[in-house]
Amino acid sequence: MPMPTETLPRLAVFDMDGTLLDSLPDLAASADRLLTGYGLPGIAPDLVRAMVGDGVAALVRRLLDHAGPAAAHIDAQQAVARYMADYTPRSTEQSRLFPGTDHALETLRARGWRLAVCTNKPVAAARRIIDALGLEGVFDAIGGGDSFPARKPDPIHLLGTIRQAHGTPPRAVMVGDHHNDIAAAEGAGVRAIFARWGYGRPDMEAGATAGGDSMTEIPHLADQLLPA
Repeated sequence: MPMPTETLPRLAVFDMDGTLLDSLPDLAASADRLLTGYGLPGIAPDLVRAMVGDGVAALVRRLLDHAGPAAAHIDAQQAVARYMADYTPRSTEQSRLFPGTDHALETLRARGWRLAVCTNKPVAAARRIIDALGLEGVFDAIGGGDSFPARKPDPIHLLGTIRQAHGTPPRAVMVGDHHNDIAAAEGAGVRAIFARWGYGRPDMEAGATAGGDSMTEIPHLADQLLPA
């Protein structure tokens, strides 16, 4: 006999960049080094901020588009490989968890929530960052941008991550700062909390079930959306 939905474990799924992690300093530093390595003008972090959220290939493509005709000869796949070779070993030089993240995750776990990550970063890079930030063993699943046949905003990515964490969509909440997170949640039938402290524009909150101004609010908001 199947378990009633309300007795199944609750699952909180988090995006990484702009949600758990203030990763912009390292992402922007690698972006600047990529462009200058090709003899192109560098780029300021504020410009990189709007390019983050769709995975590495999209970020690199936007960097090359930003560089204009001078970058027309550059092979995009080679540029992605160069970016990852630079970023991967240096991905936590300046990146830090957003304030209140440790406490929020500890609070959720104490209240019986399972935890997972659903990020468009390659899964190997995501795991390295999580371990480097002292979060090894905190998450029940990590779904990277290369873990499934499609990535956010496709709900396949979120649904696959939920399955890996032994959760179910009706008992899951997605927390993210980008329209990809909200769209994936809508497509998966999952409640969504928009991370207003992240890199996404305010209009990206459209479609979210709720919004939070800091990580410290997440345990309360999640409990409101999915009572124990």
